[in-house]
Amino acid sequence: MENRILGRDLEVSPVGLGCMGFSHAYGTAVDASEAIRAIREAVDMGYTFFDTAECYLGTNADGSTSYNEELVGKALADCRSRVKVATKCGVTHDGRMLVFDSRPETIRKSIDSSLQSLGMDHVDLYYQHRIDPKVEPETVAGVMADLIREGKILHWGISETNEEYLRRAHAVCPVTCIQNRYSMMARWHEALFPVLEELQIGYVAFSPLANGILTDVFSKGEKFDPEDYRGEMPQYSDEAFDQNRGLMQLLRDLAAEKQATPAQISLAWMMGRKPYIVPIPGSRKTERIRENLHAADIRLTQEEVKAIDGKLAQIPMSAVFGGHGARKG
Repeated sequence: MENRILGRDLEVSPVGLGCMGFSHAYGTAVDASEAIRAIREAVDMGYTFFDTAECYLGTNADGSTSYNEELVGKALADCRSRVKVATKCGVTHDGRMLVFDSRPETIRKSIDSSLQSLGMDHVDLYYQHRIDPKVEPETVAGVMADLIREGKILHWGISETNEEYLRRAHAVCPVTCIQNRYSMMARWHEALFPVLEELQIGYVAFSPLANGILTDVFSKGEKFDPEDYRGEMPQYSDEAFDQNRGLMQLLRDLAAEKQATPAQISLAWMMGRKPYIVPIPGSRKTERIRENLHAADIRLTQEEVKAIDGKLAQIPMSAVFGGHGARKG
């Protein structure tokens, strides 16, 4: 299993672990001890790249708040030198709407809070979680450059960025990677590939399994916890299961051919497209976490990747979740 390089020198496992789901967006938070155990087991499996955010908050079974950064920090405390940790700033939640705030004073307050929650003196990668239309990219990049000089962060990135914003920010302080949504069902950011290659910027792919639907373990009529965001996602509607039959059959056929799972095929396809793509699927189950990591063991030739691309271009698909709206500030 070969590591991948994000940007110029950030070396990470070929698949990272998105830790959000332990606390946020998928119903009642996982018990803290179970979440910490799962994250620690992921280290033992070979994961070296862990993703969290200051806004990943959830509700525990007893009604208390689950702070994702705290779980990640506790789990990784005794193996900090072996792993790379990413967290994010600039977003808070208002119900299921997002509120953006990337003012310099907010970023500075957020990094200090995140370091305290994580129990760390620096993070390896710090993202602007979403573009704040009220703050220029040069301003954000300037703050990130200061934080790098101060040793609080080692690299920085931008989540859900576009080309103009990325270029302007990168000109002030080199961006190590973007973190944008990407999956077989959500390919609208592929236009950024030439820009990333020109500037030597990596691509961390979140929701690489389209919020779980590409695992092919769900079926029509799925019922979710009221606090589980998937209950409102278009790819989980009854109609979507009919619309996506061809896609799921393609995944099953490829999985049978490669002695893999549909999820592994989805991830292997992505990693086969570009050497600088690192998917960060999340799961609450250790068996799924292990399965996702071993997608890196599946080798797809460029001819096979192109053949899959051709089929994906022809297969009808349902709408897919593309993110929550932003509250007007």
